Amino acid sequence: MKMTPPTRVGYGGESMAKSEQTFSVKGMTCTSCARTIEKKLEKLDGVEKVNVNFATEKLSIVFDSDKIDENVISRTVKDVGYELERMDDFRTVIIPIEGMTCSSCAKAVEKEIKKLDGITSVNVNFATEKATILYEPTKVRISNIKQAIKNAGYTPLEVDSKDQLDYEKERRQKEIKILWRKFLVAAIFSVPLLYISMGHLIGLNLPDFVNPEINPFNFALVQLLLVIPIAIAGYKFYTIGFRNLFKLSPNMDSLIAIGTSAAIIYGLYGTIEIYLGKVEYANNLYFETAGVIIALILLGKYLESVTKGKTSEAIKKLMGLQPKTALIFQNGQEIEIPVDEVEVGDIVIVKPGEKIPVDGVIVEGHTSVDESMLTGESIPVEKNVGDKVIGGSINKNGNIKFRATKVGKDTTLSQIIKLVEEAQGSKAPIARLADVISGYFVPIVIAIAILSALVWYFAGFGGIFALTVFISVLVIACPCALGLATPTAIMVGTGKGAEYGVLIKGGEALETAHKIKTIVFDKTGTITEGKPKVTDIISRGDYSENELLSIAASAEKGSEHPLGEAIVKAAEERKLDLKKVDKFLAIPGHGIEVIVDGKKVYLGNLKLMRSKNIEITLSDESNKLANEGKTPMFIAIDGKLEGIIAVADTVKPSSASAINKLHKMGIKVAMITGDNKKTAAAIAKQVGIDIVLAEVLPQDKANEVKKLQQNGEIVAMVGDGINDAPALAQADVGIAIGSGTDVAIESADIVLMKSDLEDVVTAIQLSKATIRNIKQNLFWAFAYNSAGIPIAAGVLHIFGGPLLNPMIAAAAMAFSSVSVLTNALRLKTFKPKN
Repeated sequence: MKMTPPTRVGYGGESMAKSEQTFSVKGMTCTSCARTIEKKLEKLDGVEKVNVNFATEKLSIVFDSDKIDENVISRTVKDVGYELERMDDFRTVIIPIEGMTCSSCAKAVEKEIKKLDGITSVNVNFATEKATILYEPTKVRISNIKQAIKNAGYTPLEVDSKDQLDYEKERRQKEIKILWRKFLVAAIFSVPLLYISMGHLIGLNLPDFVNPEINPFNFALVQLLLVIPIAIAGYKFYTIGFRNLFKLSPNMDSLIAIGTSAAIIYGLYGTIEIYLGKVEYANNLYFETAGVIIALILLGKYLESVTKGKTSEAIKKLMGLQPKTALIFQNGQEIEIPVDEVEVGDIVIVKPGEKIPVDGVIVEGHTSVDESMLTGESIPVEKNVGDKVIGGSINKNGNIKFRATKVGKDTTLSQIIKLVEEAQGSKAPIARLADVISGYFVPIVIAIAILSALVWYFAGFGGIFALTVFISVLVIACPCALGLATPTAIMVGTGKGAEYGVLIKGGEALETAHKIKTIVFDKTGTITEGKPKVTDIISRGDYSENELLSIAASAEKGSEHPLGEAIVKAAEERKLDLKKVDKFLAIPGHGIEVIVDGKKVYLGNLKLMRSKNIEITLSDESNKLANEGKTPMFIAIDGKLEGIIAVADTVKPSSASAINKLHKMGIKVAMITGDNKKTAAAIAKQVGIDIVLAEVLPQDKANEVKKLQQNGEIVAMVGDGINDAPALAQADVGIAIGSGTDVAIESADIVLMKSDLEDVVTAIQLSKATIRNIKQNLFWAFAYNSAGIPIAAGVLHIFGGPLLNPMIAAAAMAFSSVSVLTNALRLKTFKPKN
């Protein structure tokens, strides 16, 4: 976290010191928790805007620092049961140190490092010979820390640095391990509990020691002993659930806590009654209900935590694109330094095949740069003196020196990382229908249970009768079916999607996809193949098409340029023989000059032909090819233009069909690309695109998605490149092509493993089927409970009918769960419609 500088804006003589901070929130278990925090903070005087994202566990808040500070914010959140952690813009570095001989040496190093401004803490361990330093990179460089170690008389070695994301990952892994251990405990004790409680009902043999007909008290006592460790494993459901209940903001934990507590309390009551001689209570114990519910919910929490843990992986992979070191030219020498220490104005040296460390402007040399990892475009860009280079891109074939213009958080790569973080943080989780229902359902159920018990008690039916009514109402209103309604349908739906190669990362994407009104497709690698191919060969007549291709391929054999590679590949596919090359000269930004079989060959763009005074006789043909979105490459032999070889990124076979199906579903289709408008329009025409967004910079793709969302539309984004990651995160549903980059796949909500756009249609159809199933499940789950509550409250008894036995209430609850599961399994019959 880094506090933004205060901004004072006056309105009628008032001023506001506006600050924006981001915190990590610990302890949230569902979207209701996030909403509870938001509601409390929104009530504070001075708070302008609050956003709590359950998925990323982040709190973003804009407030007036003249009225409140972060301590007030932290206390307010703690009051409702959660904890905040500052996301400070600090970094930890571990520096091995050579030359220390005793603990006083360690103290000397600590003392020297502490003198530096920007050092938060230092710990030098003599035993491990390492210094662990927490510092602010904006105030102090690692090189300054190393110099301080040298000043103390010791030698610093290579460093191991960790940032905030490393700590978040460690914390997440720890949380996942704890949840897994809790689930294992619950599962280990639930299995024998279920066997003992239900085994005799289905004909299984129980030992005499726990047989209810022989030793009913042991039967009850063993179940009680088995359910205790399960309840302990799920203790957070009770602490959070009851706390939210008491604060009048019940969530799913409140439902779990009430339902399982009712079952355990009633079971405990039954155990006491059995001890007192009323053995008939052996048939009315519900310990297994509580145990199994807790075990299943813990499994769900574990799986949820694993999924949420992946949110930072996209950021980690983006950060991995940046090299850790940079070679700078200083005082006439080449010096290798950590990339964090590069300053604006430094002269940076990059050799062929190396990654460009920061953004800058070339001051010496020329090369071609592969920017596909950032822009998504497959063709390297020619770079000369005065051209800009982007950090994270790859220098292909020339030595260059450039002046750093943007470093640290200002680089294009860092801006893309920031956009992904912001888009992920601002995407409000979809409110679960079950959470909405529980907000009203729980207090109503409790009120009915209490009111019913009191009415029967004061009507003279006694405390036991009243307690039976109270427990019956709570047991029949147990959230088991309500809790299973959504996740079971989602589990079956996502499993079915996997069968068709559509990997859906969670329920949110599945819930949102059916409402999509506009889909934005990235062009390169999504609608198109992403690899240039030879599409046309035009000959003036002196040479055949194959002869021209053979000469061009011979010329390009030594080139690493993708256009050249496409020509060589085309010749190989036609099994053409390549000719002898005597001379090869790359002309940056123009093409190549080659001697092939004693003939001087020029192969390149229009600028090359003009610079060599070659007469252009195929201008109409080249214009036609350009209008079709193709790149015409002129070939001249011995001073005469002999033909054109056109190269283009070809459209995938399934693109037009998929877009046509989306149109039939009433969905608008847009295409976004960094290509020029002419090329984009040509591709759009081929596949039937409605909206063309051309010449869009990588960092602006997310903004284009946001503009569409501002019209009130649910927008999906389909892409494959790192440059698509912010847009994938910004979209209501991000869909990544399986052949795309890891970052795109991590940022997306849905991954199409077959890289077939037809699967976008499958994903939407599956979403519609799953949502329909979820609504049916919620209806039946709620209907069973709602219909059973009046009976449990004793309505039938008023008219001379029987009082609902808690066992019947539990059976009704179990039946509702079975019906929900059975309905969810119907999704297994899903098949995509043509």
